[in-house]
Amino acid sequence: MAIVTISRELAALGDETAHELENQLKYRLVDKSVLEERMKSYGIAGNKLEKYDEKKPSLLASLSRDRDDYLHYLRGTILAEAGQGNTVFVGRGAALILKTVPAVFSVFLAAPWEVRVERVREYFHCDEKRAAQVLEKSDHDREGFHRYFFDVKWKAPGNYHLALNTGYLNPELCAGIIKYMLDKIKTDEAEAENIMRIQELTLGQKIRDKILYEKRVPIHFLEVTVTGGEPHPGLVKSAGPAAGSGSRIFLYGVANAQSLIETAVLSARELAPGYTVQSEIQVVQEYSFMP
Repeated sequence: MAIVTISRELAALGDETAHELENQLKYRLVDKSVLEERMKSYGIAGNKLEKYDEKKPSLLASLSRDRDDYLHYLRGTILAEAGQGNTVFVGRGAALILKTVPAVFSVFLAAPWEVRVERVREYFHCDEKRAAQVLEKSDHDREGFHRYFFDVKWKAPGNYHLALNTGYLNPELCAGIIKYMLDKIKTDEAEAENIMRIQELTLGQKIRDKILYEKRVPIHFLEVTVTGGEPHPGLVKSAGPAAGSGSRIFLYGVANAQSLIETAVLSARELAPGYTVQSEIQVVQEYSFMP
């Protein structure tokens, strides 16, 4: 099982390259429409998706609980899609959400400014000034999205395994290069590790969902780390990896009472029997959280 993530500038032929990859690799393509349909099935309204999708939220939106819900369900959606097997993701921070998964190959597509302007001008049938405005807004939104939700620079080369210039390379050639590189680095061992790691991340996501959304335990900034599991017979379609020797779950965050931490630990144990659950949640008595 392998995964390709594509991050792209507007008018850098990201969708076209993704579709070409889908054809060459015979992988599932997960783009905006697929992700939004799954997130809507979780109860995330369309207006929430529009408010945060690949853009930095406004001041008011950034102070809302909606922002936490959006990131929580975005992570869950991407993990659920990745768990179905060989996949090509387009945008939405997939490269960063899946960065600890071994056989993920992350690509960034760019093109010279003048090429992008001309492509936008032709697509929208507008003048050069309007095309430049569209590009500036898109670049600003995507940079803000990555800084706000993942604290990284969107275009930083270190976030990706490969960058391609679609001002000189067409989608078919880009897809061919990506396929060639993927074939060189993909191994049976890495693919097996992929399954294990996605299971661990999925179990951590399910525990976080149980604590925050099912039990509604107010643990702020809750993060869950799962380590030391064993591949589940049901592969990634299972609830998570089977407990093995040294299987541990770590809970991180902030709470204002020890009883809340105990409830969170109990919730994790209920969902993952056989794992050792260790709390690193800090108690801050006067801690308050803006809704």
